[in-house]
Amino acid sequence: MPNSRLTSIHPSHYTRPMPSGFHRSHGRTRLGLAALLLLIACQPASAHTIRPAIATVSFHQDGRLTLEIETNLESLVAGISPRHADTRDAPNARDYDRLRELTPKALRGQLDSFLPDFLESVRPDVDGKPLELTLDDVTIPPVGDLGFARKSVIRMHGELSPGASTFRWSWPADYGNCALRLRYGEAPVVQSYWLKDGAASPPFVLNAAFVPRPVTEVALDYLGLGFTHILPLGIDHILFVIGLFLLSLRLKPILWQVTSFTIAHTLTLALTIYGYVSLPATVVEPLIALSIAYVGIENIVTSRLHPWRVVIVFGFGLLHGMGFAGVLTEIGLPESEFVTALVSFNVGVEFGQLAVIVLALLAVGTFRKQPWYRARVVIPASAFITLTGLYWTIERIA
Repeated sequence: MPNSRLTSIHPSHYTRPMPSGFHRSHGRTRLGLAALLLLIACQPASAHTIRPAIATVSFHQDGRLTLEIETNLESLVAGISPRHADTRDAPNARDYDRLRELTPKALRGQLDSFLPDFLESVRPDVDGKPLELTLDDVTIPPVGDLGFARKSVIRMHGELSPGASTFRWSWPADYGNCALRLRYGEAPVVQSYWLKDGAASPPFVLNAAFVPRPVTEVALDYLGLGFTHILPLGIDHILFVIGLFLLSLRLKPILWQVTSFTIAHTLTLALTIYGYVSLPATVVEPLIALSIAYVGIENIVTSRLHPWRVVIVFGFGLLHGMGFAGVLTEIGLPESEFVTALVSFNVGVEFGQLAVIVLALLAVGTFRKQPWYRARVVIPASAFITLTGLYWTIERIA
């Protein structure tokens, strides 16, 4: 969002006299909140963010291993490092943008010099030795909305030697983060791991239906996944929580709203994961953006928390829960620790929301009790949230 939406928060726009020391303290307030909102506004669009790859490994009874990697192929070919939060800051950003505009056939023609090095770098280990993989095919979607990155799929296979006992996977740090899913044949995912910065997965024991992971390990993995889905990845959820924070001067009503939101998204997240509720992302995502705009608008038109606010927040939480379910559906939940993973993810989301509230409190400090707080902070910040929510609504519908 343009920075000009923040520059309107300035004391000179008001003519009534201010108390001594106001301008100095008020300046710190504006800078703190502006920094927080600017951090959100400046987050790159999805096309310019290196998203985690999703690798699905399937073991078959005939000794074959098949591997599917869903990833932003253009960023790999262009050599965009995950060290660049925004691909436009990378020195080879032009190559990346050029590749994104190519048709599937043209982009496939660019892979001849890239794939040999790629196949060499992604070889998994079986019993401590690299497993040779053979490329089967690459599926590249047609050129669509350039505001979003394409998700191409690379398919490979390998042959397990007789008596093989363990499998281990790692994803090169230069390619970003990776979600690993392991399964037998076409059965549901039995284990999943969140791998960051080139970390290798723990050994996966072969020739057994399933060897459970420790409950604490599963809980910590999905706790971290839930937290990072809010901070720093969940920009829309961050704005929504800040909108809840801005209306009330007291912490208790804020926590009531966040609790209502958490109960609601936990409910629909579980129902969606279990298959009882289903709405397409084309419906859910615009409604989530619209919920952000609504919270901003209500903050502007009313100065106090009405009873219906908690009910409305609960309704919006139902929508956000379906959005959270999309993340877990892609990454997968381990069958043996399904409930542990689901609950841990929700706890991580809650911790992420509380962290947003803490950051917001640090940004505005004790100035929330000043008579000018609503006019100088709440209304401009809520207007920013409203405009952002409306922009995302239109963008996601289009």
